[in-house]
Amino acid sequence: MDLYGRPGCHLCDDARAQLLALRAELAFELVEHDIEADDHLLRRYLERIPVIALDGEELFDFFLDEPGLRRRLGTVGDR
Repeated sequence: MDLYGRPGCHLCDDARAQLLALRAELAFELVEHDIEADDHLLRRYLERIPVIALDGEELFDFFLDEPGLRRRLGTVGDR
């Protein structure tokens, strides 16, 4: 799971907290990307962070859809 964001972004902080809570339950790897560290990422994502991607496919931007992510990961027990 990839999280694209930048420091000081409250939506990014919210998404990170949700993903960390889910990671404890669903056991996936979370890789964070600071878009400010890469000009290409900054141009690509600046107006729509956070962006959450799985296996290279962008799934969500702005907000994490937890039931959608659970479905995507093939888990049961949607909240």
